[in-house]
Amino acid sequence: MANGLLNELREVRPPETVVLPSRDVRSRRPAGLALLLRLDTFRRLSRILLLVALDIAGVFLAIWTALELKAVLRDQPDLAASFQGARDFAPLACLVTLLLFARSGLYAPRAVRPGFARIVSSLFQVTLVILLYAVAEGEGFSSYYIFYGSLLFALAYVSGFRWVFEKLTGALLRAAGYHRRAVLVGSGSHIEAVAHALRGGQPEVEPVGFVSLTPMRAGNGLKDLGPLDRIDAYFGQIDEVLIADPDFPQEHAVELVDRCHRHGVRVCVAPSTMEILMDRVEFVPGQTLPLFELKPPVFEGIDFVLKRGFDLVVSTLLVIAFAPALALIALVIRLSSPGAVIYRSMRPGIGGRPFACLKFRTMFEDADHRQAELEEQNEMGGALFKIRSDPRVTGVGRVLRRWSLDELPQLFNVLRGDMSLVGPRPLPQRDYARLDDWHRKRYLVLPGVTGLWQVSGRSELDFDELVRLDFLYLERWSVFLDLSILLKTIPAVVKSRGAW
Repeated sequence: MANGLLNELREVRPPETVVLPSRDVRSRRPAGLALLLRLDTFRRLSRILLLVALDIAGVFLAIWTALELKAVLRDQPDLAASFQGARDFAPLACLVTLLLFARSGLYAPRAVRPGFARIVSSLFQVTLVILLYAVAEGEGFSSYYIFYGSLLFALAYVSGFRWVFEKLTGALLRAAGYHRRAVLVGSGSHIEAVAHALRGGQPEVEPVGFVSLTPMRAGNGLKDLGPLDRIDAYFGQIDEVLIADPDFPQEHAVELVDRCHRHGVRVCVAPSTMEILMDRVEFVPGQTLPLFELKPPVFEGIDFVLKRGFDLVVSTLLVIAFAPALALIALVIRLSSPGAVIYRSMRPGIGGRPFACLKFRTMFEDADHRQAELEEQNEMGGALFKIRSDPRVTGVGRVLRRWSLDELPQLFNVLRGDMSLVGPRPLPQRDYARLDDWHRKRYLVLPGVTGLWQVSGRSELDFDELVRLDFLYLERWSVFLDLSILLKTIPAVVKSRGAW
């Protein structure tokens, strides 16, 4: 079938070869930068040494800051003494950091280097290793502040330094005219989607042409390079081939990869839903045909213990920290409009079992009875119901919703075990009744106070996109992913983008 399509494409496409822009466009870069970019080994070594230096500086400054802060709180500030203390602690901490960062791929090339979540995970491991070593050596501590204090500042310094490094080096490469020129291979809709994503989030990758197995509309900014069997003619002008179609025929993929590698052209594959799911495959033995089962993404065993323990500790600390704010918000709601301070919204939880989801009341008392008359004004697609200027919302409620303060009572849902700090958001019964069957996979786990919805666009995303974010979270869960989402929730709430 694929061969038939290729034959049809050969007939409808013009026989002349499409010429890509010459690589001479790169000669616009400054002469000195062009020389450095040609020295690939020098660039790799420089990248590693710079990142190592930044990580060492970040860890050292974190320990120094933690010690000095402790001294300041005791009214005994002494920069020299804190600096000497940091010099004593830093060598082992820096050594363990470099080893674990290297193991986590944090010194890998730019295109494949992990981001913030892996930094958080690695620094937690560093702290744990140093703590266990100190205990094993018989060290005595009046408190463990030096560990969690240094960890907190290390997260800030190391991630901050690396963020600046990424921005500066990215700007430098762009100023030098450096791009990885890529040809996209697949079918029309997938090619367009991947090209759009690359232009929006990976400016160092420049899509310059495409080879489509199905007819594709013109005007997408890419050059049609003709049939797949003529792609060899462009290997001297490109850096990589990107397979953009999860359903790309296997026989063509094997042949294409072999041809690319023989010519020194890198091959990348855009991720698909199946590749995400393959993280949880489990071999089922004893059958004639080997089968791989996709395990349901439920939290059980050690995963459940870790997640529940994390929820209890962090939610308790947050309730204590936000206690004054909770009391003040309750007082303002009580004085601003008649009705209960806390609104108990019955929502399906894990397994579809209903629970009382606690929120500060943001609407007038008759809001539930008025929803039917507002259905035609719904501004969200799919199962969700949202109106940007909902007439049922009080003045105080608009402020609370804008900054997501109405969700704070759900910390008590977490303590009761109805919810988790991070997970798929619980939907009202009205929305739940409108879900398609494939949406309900998100109810295999406890609903969350925050999640990938909140840090990825909130109300601005299409409902199906929101559900896919839930699936991605379920498949990739870890304690460190939860922590990363919690930290990213702060700027998402401050910006209040998509909150209405």
